[in-house]
Amino acid sequence: MLPLPHVETAALAAGFATALRRAGLPSSPDRAAWLAESLRIVPPTDRDRLYWACRVVFVTSREQLPVFDAVFAAVFDGMLDPATNRGDTSGPPPVGSEPRTRPTPPDQRPVGAARHEPEDRPPAPSSGGDSAQVEGRERDAILAVASAEERLHDTAFAELTEDEIVGMQRIVRRIMLSTPVSRSRRSRPSTHSRDRLDLRRTLRAAQRSGADVSRLVFTRRRDRRRRLVLLCDVSGSMEPYSRVFLSLLQGAVAGAHAEAFVFSTRLTRLTRQLAVRDPDQALARAAASAPDWAGGTRLAESIRRFIDEHGRRGIARGAVVVVLSDGWAQDDPALVAAQMARLRRLAFRIVWVNPRKVAPGYRPLVGGMAAALPFCDAFVSGHSLAALTELAAAISAERTITDHERRAR
Repeated sequence: MLPLPHVETAALAAGFATALRRAGLPSSPDRAAWLAESLRIVPPTDRDRLYWACRVVFVTSREQLPVFDAVFAAVFDGMLDPATNRGDTSGPPPVGSEPRTRPTPPDQRPVGAARHEPEDRPPAPSSGGDSAQVEGRERDAILAVASAEERLHDTAFAELTEDEIVGMQRIVRRIMLSTPVSRSRRSRPSTHSRDRLDLRRTLRAAQRSGADVSRLVFTRRRDRRRRLVLLCDVSGSMEPYSRVFLSLLQGAVAGAHAEAFVFSTRLTRLTRQLAVRDPDQALARAAASAPDWAGGTRLAESIRRFIDEHGRRGIARGAVVVVLSDGWAQDDPALVAAQMARLRRLAFRIVWVNPRKVAPGYRPLVGGMAAALPFCDAFVSGHSLAALTELAAAISAERTITDHERRAR
């Protein structure tokens, strides 16, 4: 079967991802982009190649296979002619009839078990049907290994092992956080007449040419990225997530020139400590600079100290402020609301990251989280690598009118 004619890979990938999402299978936009790139590099010449390309990209666990197979059959069986392989015993099986026998994934094998087959194993049969079965099992083995790695994409940071946390820290450190663009007070010369006329530069140029205005000088204001400020809760209740979040802070300081603070019972500025090029040294210096690590949570007091000592001096003015905390605080919720209102008047946008948001039945109805939420522009979980993409999108978004401001109007 030849490749699908007149079908854009991007449109195909986006449409299939949408169909999976509507069927209840998680499919993020980045996975649709991966599929489009895969189909562009290796065009599917038959139904089997297209099936496995989509399956490796979108399926991350065995429980998702029935839904995926059903959606694939509904979407593509009407587009791909199954008669192409009809009567061919070595052709790919119909969707949903692939062999379900898979070897145990590497991360589930007992300690000391061999990861490779013995060299003296009997040769594989030469018949066409058996070859197709062996080929299917090899692909299942590849999928099992891929699923073990893809699983980290949606696994909560609190459920990772020690080795997985170290690997996740390296991945999170490379996430690029970009804030919205704002107009600076500084200006620069422009050659476009549609920009503002700079009278001062025009007259200065005229004086050099004998007081004759030979040319008009225009100017435009420069664009700059808004400052990014991150306040990370390192109290005992946030300990399962603090190590990964601290790597996120380290990457933001190095890549986006962000300002980083941690708080528990007190507020500590860690921008200088996290600016070290060596990630391990940066995290070690940060941990040594916060003596209240894994203590209680003084949310209102920490926000007050940030505003009084740093925010009003310019760090928070017009900035995107990200608070990473579960909102469990020892302070009176009224004090939390008062300090959040002060921060709202300074910041361009406030994003709150609460990893407890994804817990079944969670509702921010009481405590510090309920008091702070009306002043936030975005409320995300950030509990996993996939959830951090939502955080990156919230940071780069434009400012919105909060519920508190809407009621004030």
